[in-house]
Amino acid sequence: MKIVVLDGYTLNPGDLTWAPLRELGEFTVFPRTLADQILGRAADAAVILTNKTPLTAETIRQLPALCYIGVLATGYNVVDIEAARARGIPVTNVPLYGTRSVAQHAFALLLELTNLVGRHAVSVQTGDWSKSPDWSYSLGPILELADLRLGIVGAGRIGSAMAEIGTAFGMQTRCVSSRDGDDALHQLLAESDVISLHCPLTPKTKELIRRETLELCKPTAFLINTARGPLVREQDLADALNAGRLGGAALDVLGQEPPAADNPLLTARNCIITPHIAWATAAARGRLMATAVENVQAFVAGKPRNVVN
Repeated sequence: MKIVVLDGYTLNPGDLTWAPLRELGEFTVFPRTLADQILGRAADAAVILTNKTPLTAETIRQLPALCYIGVLATGYNVVDIEAARARGIPVTNVPLYGTRSVAQHAFALLLELTNLVGRHAVSVQTGDWSKSPDWSYSLGPILELADLRLGIVGAGRIGSAMAEIGTAFGMQTRCVSSRDGDDALHQLLAESDVISLHCPLTPKTKELIRRETLELCKPTAFLINTARGPLVREQDLADALNAGRLGGAALDVLGQEPPAADNPLLTARNCIITPHIAWATAAARGRLMATAVENVQAFVAGKPRNVVN
């Protein structure tokens, strides 16, 4: 059995092992794979593992040996699920692995917005404190989180973990899900001092944050997104930030990754962007690898698990 990993570098830059998969058959891992390289690299593969390399219906159709697709992530929109189902190919994902890591990163983004730790550290390193006439200075308002309202969009595992952290900081936390309806969402946006997105990307949630919903928010509110980039209409968010209609934003995900050089959020006022790393702690990657291996082993044993189609 031939097993091919199309884009293994982000999961395993060298500190984890692929050894358990090598034991299951002929194994090849590529750091990255472009769309026009997929067929040449996986032409006779029975098992394909992918993180972000898309497997479209047309690609799946041209892989006659393919029997199994494993997504090295929780989200599986990179695979045409219907095309795989039509061929009887199970598609699996890796749930649960990054709950605490993503919530931790989301809160780290919030703390950077409220405490400006990175901005002050750079200021000190470039000599501003040494030149200061005072023993203390600040580059902007430093905010206390206690008693602020944390509105969480998405009541799943990560949203719940975010609520726990917020509660520990003394914040007033509230979660809504897509099942709660537009009125509940709009009320949360209007009342919250911090809005943190933890919902899945669906046709209903695509561009959930756009001009109309941003107009409901407090002009001092912060937006955090560690979920999916397309939840936000990026030009509308940039416009709100630049016009002072929103206090700030911190994002770990964008609609296009890597972003185009002219993405309006790259130069927007008080906008912090990290390169989709909330999932990538060593602990979370280790859990992801272990579950991905277990998924393949279960398929080989005739008992597929974590099947999404």
